[in-house]
Amino acid sequence: MDKVEVRLSNLMAFDARALGNWGCPPERYPAALDLVLEGKVRVKPFVETHPLADINQVFAAVHDRTIKRRVVLTPAH
Repeated sequence: MDKVEVRLSNLMAFDARALGNWGCPPERYPAALDLVLEGKVRVKPFVETHPLADINQVFAAVHDRTIKRRVVLTPAH
C-alpha cells in the first residue's frame, strides 16, 4: 500500500478530516486467518452479526453511532 502523508496544519486550517482504513495485503490473508483460527487473535469481541434483512436498521444505527463494533451482515438461511 502506498504511504500517504498529510500535513496536520492543512487539516486544521480547513477544518477538514482525514479518514482511512487499514488492513493487510490479500496475500497475507491466509496467515491472518490462521491466527484467528488458532485463537491467537480474538475477533468475536469486536464484531456483531445482524441478518442482511435488517440492513436499513443497521445503517441507521451506524449513522446514529449506537453500534460500537464492526457489523457482519449474514444472509437468511
